Amino acid sequence: MGATGVLLCVVLHFLQMVTQSSEKFTVTGLQRPVLAPLGGNVELSCQLSPPQQAQHMEIRWFRNRYREPVYLYRNGKDLHGETISKYVERTELLKDDIGKGKVTLRIFKLTADDDGSYHCVFKVGEFYEEHITEIKVTATSSVMYILMQPPNIKGVMLECHSGGWFPQPHMEWRDNKGNIIPATSKAHSQDENKLFNMTMTLLIEASSHRSITCYLQNLLTHQEESISIVLSDCFLK
Repeated sequence: MGATGVLLCVVLHFLQMVTQSSEKFTVTGLQRPVLAPLGGNVELSCQLSPPQQAQHMEIRWFRNRYREPVYLYRNGKDLHGETISKYVERTELLKDDIGKGKVTLRIFKLTADDDGSYHCVFKVGEFYEEHITEIKVTATSSVMYILMQPPNIKGVMLECHSGGWFPQPHMEWRDNKGNIIPATSKAHSQDENKLFNMTMTLLIEASSHRSITCYLQNLLTHQEESISIVLSDCFLK
């Protein structure tokens, strides 16, 4: 083989090595959202496909902005100084299976602000792939009460209040047979922790319903809470 042939073989071999090392992997993970309770912990895993060593790669978890990582691993080190401050003390990266290309992000003490999408990025040189997993934080509250306004000629006004829900729950009035009674009004607000406070009113007219239930449901977990009130005839005359 001449010098030209040898050089061609070397070039082709080099190009093959570059192609193999820069490649051809995808990142997989859960396809469905992860439900996690407020104040609890959650684990998000992602995996190279095909499985391969990832210790030399940059592994980045971020939310809305690539340059504001929730967690960053590079050159075999955890770079806490480059991550968002609110996650530094609440996250860790489990690397037991990094030799197979699998890592797991663990987030502690979940808040409503942690709700949303998380990008897992594996990067080698200029080549990268990602997988997106969604966390849905949930909170259900048993703190609820019904207020009754003084009766007037129109009837009796009831107010149902409950706070500490996430996300915004479904809320309705029901009679003693479980039938839905249209609310007079509904309102909600969010506190400094982004939890929902719910208010619903109902005007009860004379000769109307005697037993009324205020019902709330978390639409993600289907957990339910309710409180009932029984009105005496003297209020509905």
